Amino acid sequence: MEFFKHFALGIKNYYKAVRFIISHKLYWYFPIPALLMLGIYFVGNQALTWQSTWSEQLGCLECETMNDTIWFILKLLLSITVGLILMKFAKYIVVVLLSPMISLISQKVETILTGKKYPFDFNQTLHDVQRGIQIAFRNVMWEYFFFLVILIFSLLGWDDPKSSPIFYLTFVIGFFYYGFSFIDYVNERRRLDIDQSIFFVRNHRGLAVAIGSIYSIFILVPVDLGVMFDFSNFGKAPLKQFGIIALNLVLWFLASIAPILAIVSATLSMHDIVDLNNNKYSVKVTEKRKDE
Repeated sequence: MEFFKHFALGIKNYYKAVRFIISHKLYWYFPIPALLMLGIYFVGNQALTWQSTWSEQLGCLECETMNDTIWFILKLLLSITVGLILMKFAKYIVVVLLSPMISLISQKVETILTGKKYPFDFNQTLHDVQRGIQIAFRNVMWEYFFFLVILIFSLLGWDDPKSSPIFYLTFVIGFFYYGFSFIDYVNERRRLDIDQSIFFVRNHRGLAVAIGSIYSIFILVPVDLGVMFDFSNFGKAPLKQFGIIALNLVLWFLASIAPILAIVSATLSMHDIVDLNNNKYSVKVTEKRKDE
């Protein structure tokens, strides 16, 4: 019963997060992940284009020995790999790079809710970075472990593991660990250690799954950013091409704002559950905010 109660709270707070972002003008953060995602994709695309032109023009004309040839191939493969990673996984890279901003937004939301802020502490900041890496590594390893277990069981009973009903549990597990990451930003400020944070999230699985589910829907929907840079078919079927560009533009926007929506929803939900006014590590803002 608690699971569904917390799940409903997380879903409801996504709606509240949209209103909160608008009323407190947090939408000014939206262009940062959006432009960052486009920038990463563009750099990756340019790397592939440059590498393709360079390799066609030069080939291995400068290769005099087998060792030169091997190094040429390795550099070629490396540059292609980097380009593909930047193009295909741009939205995932964005989430990693945005961690400091996500933490800042969460603190800002809490300050608006409670009128309290957190004094800057360099040592604590270093500790939080280290803790964030540990949490991320732990979550990735556990999610991968459960994925392998479910995949093995699916292979035993079905020719195509993706047709197995239990295979869909991998998505739910992914939702949980995504949600865990966003909730932990708040638990860091509550000075819970990793074990305490794990215990808290386990007792609020419904909230973690809710936060992670909406976030995953936005972030996992395929987006072809290349369409926005490709106008080759515009003369043949302009309306169709415009529709494709518009669709991918919307999906790109949703994927870009997903981390901001998720962290605002997570912070609002944590305030509902634990009352962030009670955090002894925050201090009262000296001047009253206009939006309090």
